[in-house]
Amino acid sequence: MARFNALYAQSGGVTAVINATASAVIQTARQHPDQIGKIFAARNGIVGVLTEDLIDTGPESDETILALQHTPAGAFGSCRYKISEEKNRPACERLIDVFAAHDIHYFFYNGGGDSQDTAHKISQLSESMGYPVTCIGIPKTIDNDLPVTDCSPGYGSAAKYVAVSIMEAGMDVASMSATSTKVFILEVMGRHSGWLAAAGGLAARQEGDAPHIILFPEIPFSEEAFLKKTQQCVKKHGYCAVVVSEGLRNPDGSFVSESGLQDAFGHKQLGGVATVIAGLVREKLKFRNHWAVSDYLQRSARHIASKTDLEQAIAVGKKAVELALSGKNAWMPVIVRDSDSPYRWHIGETALENVANREVGLPRDYITEEGFGITEKCRKRLLPLIAGEAYPPYQNGLPSYVRLKNTPVQKKLAKSFEVFS
Repeated sequence: MARFNALYAQSGGVTAVINATASAVIQTARQHPDQIGKIFAARNGIVGVLTEDLIDTGPESDETILALQHTPAGAFGSCRYKISEEKNRPACERLIDVFAAHDIHYFFYNGGGDSQDTAHKISQLSESMGYPVTCIGIPKTIDNDLPVTDCSPGYGSAAKYVAVSIMEAGMDVASMSATSTKVFILEVMGRHSGWLAAAGGLAARQEGDAPHIILFPEIPFSEEAFLKKTQQCVKKHGYCAVVVSEGLRNPDGSFVSESGLQDAFGHKQLGGVATVIAGLVREKLKFRNHWAVSDYLQRSARHIASKTDLEQAIAVGKKAVELALSGKNAWMPVIVRDSDSPYRWHIGETALENVANREVGLPRDYITEEGFGITEKCRKRLLPLIAGEAYPPYQNGLPSYVRLKNTPVQKKLAKSFEVFS
């Protein structure tokens, strides 16, 4: 039986459990020495492939690889870099050259929709250039906007962080509202989809609980309706807690907050919408307020990860290797929901063409009619995803996270490659 090397890479915004997927890929690959030789990782995602900056995972012990399951961020580094055969043929050819130089015939790319598009393109490139590479995409995104799969690994933990944060902050504001802050605003990620904003709604388990208002990307922002609702909340509860998505849009479709910059995929850089909302509250209602941006905290909070999310992140990593070894090319493992209560799921699969560059927003029937909260249907869908605790080990009061050696692989190609020239 032929024995080839494998390459794993991380892409896009990292999560609290993406390293758990990496751990599962490496562990599972090590269990098949008759089919998989060396297991490499690309430093900083696809950029590491282009620059032939590869990592040998062989020197890492099984115990260290296992410890990745409770370590946040991207152990091998990530990137935002778009592959375009039409615009950058040399980059495409370079990928195949690197694969060939290191006898790599299995490629695992762990990321969101853009990353699945990259994995799909590489599978097509390898075929057109006559060098076979089995490409498997592995789902990951805190935005939870990948199609086909029931949820995306990384989302459950970020959702848990958002729900817990607004619950605790709401209690804090409530206790001080008589003489201090009346309105608290928490900004969460979500460029086009309100899945993370919706997660905040899980904290409101009874009348009066925070958050009182959720501002979704799917619902055009009405300044008048928002201010009216805020004023009503303060009058009724003494305070108002708000969760707002960074992707909140005006009625004309423009973002309420845009920096004017774009990332490597052409997405507009967002952030700062909380300050816009806070300004409205201060100027129009004269309420004292505070705001916070969860930003990287929501995706790096491994200390409060969802057990369900962790288990699913491990399961898709294991399935990815199994798909590759079975001969599947340009496929992605997906999470299939079997039942809501009790929550049961299994790992299925789908072709990358069904996932690449596609986004799934929050369904309208997951949002209340007035547009400021989540429905019971949404709660039923999301609650199982934040269930269970998977605490990391602690040492001297702090989480004990692992750091890899990340031993570099000797370069074999004579020419270097300038990624950002």
